[in-house]
Amino acid sequence: MDVQSSEAALKADIQRYLDQARDALLWKLDGLGGYDLRRPLTPTGTNLLGLVKHCAMVDSGYLGGCFGRPFAHPHLPDPESPEYVADDDLWVRADEPTEAIVDLFTRSRAHATATLAELPLGATGSVPWWGERGRSVTVHRLAMHTFFDLDRHAGQADILREMIDGAAGLQPGNTNLPDGADWVAYRAKVEAAARAAE
Repeated sequence: MDVQSSEAALKADIQRYLDQARDALLWKLDGLGGYDLRRPLTPTGTNLLGLVKHCAMVDSGYLGGCFGRPFAHPHLPDPESPEYVADDDLWVRADEPTEAIVDLFTRSRAHATATLAELPLGATGSVPWWGERGRSVTVHRLAMHTFFDLDRHAGQADILREMIDGAAGLQPGNTNLPDGADWVAYRAKVEAAARAAE
């Protein structure tokens, strides 16, 4: 296999995993209303639609702006703005429609996908917020960093969704959960073991 086809195969693998994480995250929004999409479900305020907004910022930043490919959207916070407050990308205001956040995610995803397709894996960019270690970072490294971040947040979204209405699983058509499981009995068994360990 020559170098070009090897790089193409590696890019295809990276793209597939990025897309799986993105699809899993979006699936967690299906069928929920505005309150359930936005409400904080952890002491630190983690919420489903905020995770989607944050991942759009991650996609557009690491696989866009870091390579001189800026991305703009009216619902994307600007960290360079004097009004920006840390973690503004982790929640969604009441006046920001759900559809606008999904559009932000979809467009940011397309922008990141184009960056991965158009630049060689060895192309370098910079991550200003990483300081010295972010001065010369490759597409490959930032694609892997982006996947790690997306996958982590998709896992958080899975737990949040289960807390809202019990829906769980990896993706439509493949929940990755055992068929016919008695979750009430299973949970009781786990609880009993935890109490016995006290």
